[in-house]
Amino acid sequence: MSDVSDSVGDDAEREMSWNAWGDPARARALPLAVRALLPAMLGRVPRPAAAPRIDEVRVEPSALPDAAADAFRSALGDAFVRTDPESRIRHAGGRSTPDLLRRRLPEQSVPDAVLMPADAAQVQQVLSVAGEHDVAVIPFGGGTSVVGGLDPERGHHHAVVSLDLRRLSGLVRLDEISGEAELLAGTSGPDAERLLAAHGFELGHYPQSFRYATIGGFAATRSSGQNSAGYGRFDAMVTGLRVVTPTGGLDLGRAPGSAAGPDLMRLFLGSEGVLGVITHVRVRVHPVPTTRIVEAWNFPDFATGVDALRQVVQHGGGPTVIRLSDEAETGVSLAQVGRIGRALAKGASAVTVFEGDDAEGRRSRTAALMSAAGGTSAGQQAADDWAQTRFDGPYLRDALLDSGVFCETLETATTWTDLHRLRTAVTEALRTGFATAGAKSFVMCHVSHVYATGASLYFTVLAGIKGDRLAVWDDVKHRVGDAIMTAGGTITHHHAVGRDHAPWLIDEVGETGIRILRAVKRELDPQGILNPGVLIAEDPRAED
Repeated sequence: MSDVSDSVGDDAEREMSWNAWGDPARARALPLAVRALLPAMLGRVPRPAAAPRIDEVRVEPSALPDAAADAFRSALGDAFVRTDPESRIRHAGGRSTPDLLRRRLPEQSVPDAVLMPADAAQVQQVLSVAGEHDVAVIPFGGGTSVVGGLDPERGHHHAVVSLDLRRLSGLVRLDEISGEAELLAGTSGPDAERLLAAHGFELGHYPQSFRYATIGGFAATRSSGQNSAGYGRFDAMVTGLRVVTPTGGLDLGRAPGSAAGPDLMRLFLGSEGVLGVITHVRVRVHPVPTTRIVEAWNFPDFATGVDALRQVVQHGGGPTVIRLSDEAETGVSLAQVGRIGRALAKGASAVTVFEGDDAEGRRSRTAALMSAAGGTSAGQQAADDWAQTRFDGPYLRDALLDSGVFCETLETATTWTDLHRLRTAVTEALRTGFATAGAKSFVMCHVSHVYATGASLYFTVLAGIKGDRLAVWDDVKHRVGDAIMTAGGTITHHHAVGRDHAPWLIDEVGETGIRILRAVKRELDPQGILNPGVLIAEDPRAED
């Protein structure tokens, strides 16, 4: 075991475009074939007005009390308490489509300051000052939330600050024998993999937000990466946490398999910054795989493909990645790479990836199950295409928004028995909702994560909205949330609850479950300063 203390440095900037996804250098125009398909799918839609430059956006003056600002500067240093408009705008929310549409407005709601602590002790100081001066605190990792988890909501407090954890970045400790690493919560996905790879190890957690999301964010939202079939969800990788709360700190995960009462660590996995601030995460790691095999598959229809995935996961095929796109998503994916003829054909498609020991043996077992279920191997090319572009989907969304096309995603999960019923319910809610607003829509779906008893469904919807896009989506989103609950799905599989899904959490966990969460919130955060409105819709002091 070694205390490596590798750090990526305080000045490692990973900021995305302030009003779009990711690196501006990676932005791309719509492929010609996609542009050709859009009018037929959605009709003609007007291009939006040009978005303002960041220096043209109007924001309210900071409401942070002078005494609080002075106390924060004393704790962190002047350079790490930022109240300039640009810093505040860059921390004004996440990267959902509504977030990005609001970024295009001339006036925007922003936090009153951005705070950048260097370690857990400074995080504790920030929470102490915030409690003393009645300031709400929004923990901020990579800024990739798509459920309203980073909105600068002050609730009943005097002001709101964004707690940017980027300086808490690096590999603290690596136990090569046990296969466990400790990382600081602000470490980005790429930095974590780079630091581990230097020692021959890998975490292997690759959500689409990988390039920007952070280790702490993965834990706080119970993230699920594209390699989940092989390595599990992120919460299954976590072996320990250090958390700072307004009333004290916790160091959880003493030993593997401990049965010392309820597992409190699980309480903070998925807590989304409302109970405390995660500062350190211990995770299970494995040696970097030396073998990687990919294979694509075609199915006559989505239902056949779903049954094939079920057979694989229930009978031990062993892929690291297994994903299935429905007919609509398969067609659009083919159009993006210029295969317009194939894009108009029928059929669903799947991607499989196998890593590590016995990769070929596991590929063979999976192939036998997929073939027996009605699949046909499509070779490596389509799987390679997916692997090379798998983090680039959000750039296509930006290009669609620039063209006036509304594009958003949502996800859910249920049992294999109810999967098709849930897909039908969500699809119908989307189509009906947009049609009510006079908008044509196009719905795509894929299975992105599989379990022995069920799977997740990930939807992408395009719509030609001619009116207020935010108002229309708000209505459609509520229709979809209700449909998911009625059909027995979960309100979120890996995007988290945030503010957007909070109204449905009571349907998911029941009134008793909400009371438990409120009770824990009151104990750890008695003034309710952490992320008001996230996860638990009502103010926890409302019952006092």
